[in-house]
Amino acid sequence: MKLVVVGFGQCGGRIADEFARLNARARSLRSLNIITGAYAVNTDIADLSGLHTIKSGYEHRILIGSRKTGGHGVGKINELGAEIAREDSDKVIETIRNSKYFAETDAFLMVAGAAGGTGSGAISVMTQQIKERYVDKPIYNLIILPFEHEEMTEDRTVYNVATCLKSSYLVADAIFLVDNQRYTMKDSSISHNLAKINAMIVHPFFNLLCAGEEKKSRYIGAKMLDAGDIIQTLVGWTTLGYGRSRASLLKSLFEGGRDFRNKASETQKGIHALDEAISGLSIKCNPLDSKRALYLVSAPAREINVDLIKELGTYIKNMAPEAIIRSGDYPREKGGLDVTIMLSEMGDIEKVRHYFTKAINIIAELKKRQEGQISTQRGIDITIKDIPSLL
Repeated sequence: MKLVVVGFGQCGGRIADEFARLNARARSLRSLNIITGAYAVNTDIADLSGLHTIKSGYEHRILIGSRKTGGHGVGKINELGAEIAREDSDKVIETIRNSKYFAETDAFLMVAGAAGGTGSGAISVMTQQIKERYVDKPIYNLIILPFEHEEMTEDRTVYNVATCLKSSYLVADAIFLVDNQRYTMKDSSISHNLAKINAMIVHPFFNLLCAGEEKKSRYIGAKMLDAGDIIQTLVGWTTLGYGRSRASLLKSLFEGGRDFRNKASETQKGIHALDEAISGLSIKCNPLDSKRALYLVSAPAREINVDLIKELGTYIKNMAPEAIIRSGDYPREKGGLDVTIMLSEMGDIEKVRHYFTKAINIIAELKKRQEGQISTQRGIDITIKDIPSLL
């Protein structure tokens, strides 16, 4: 599958930069092109200057709203970010359309942090604008939720997240949700190193995108998982996970390849990798709420057998009994077994509900202050409709 990746704001731009690095890796290691264009869109010149892999020309690092912001950002006001994106949408769309490999694109991926100003405001507006121009290509959003300490800083953070999520849900074909807080659990030092977190967010896409673009026959799986499978799986709220089991060097050197213990070990490694992928899903959720699922197994060809695929499929079916499940194998990885899992069309995400509820309370409190009311009780007529849309 080939994507055009557009990052909005500081967070979105850095993750788009990571996708550009992922494409460079695919070209170097596998001679594959999985990103047909990587762009960073921002109202802040300094943020655009801090990128490393995206080309430095104005065709790839796009400054918008310079007349209103002077190149210094929107100060976390996402309504202003949305307004600027609406005014400069043609500038962004024309740049993307003129990309050398644009005709090969299967889908768009828009990326932004939900708590900021430019990214939070621009992502839904640009999704809507591009959707009107390219009705035949799906448009996905990758939205990064803030750390807990960011939520506690000010009410504006929660308000931005809620309005960003609601607006994107109204226009995007699917939304990948990433909770930054979950990545701090994996290694204590990562909380101080955003570059590592960004790499962890992007890495699960690598095999998923490469599998359908593979050109060498020996690396094409018995059950191919390509762009069509991914497009049919992605609907609404979506989460992505990745797990890996490393091969034992001693086993491969000294044990016979046909030993029954080897076969049992391969299945167990697959289950371990799947467990790791599920525990590392990009946002906490209940798999029972998913209506669609997809998993990809990547390992040396000799380690991918029918029993392994069957066990993994049964595991996921028990975990998400109502989901339509698609699967595939990709005999590419060396020295281990990787599993990528995607759960989509989630009926309920606790974290999203939390943001909506908290934002509604904030809006209700502001209304009461404006009306001079002292009572802090929330009115029963307050619903999700009370959260403003940026569209």
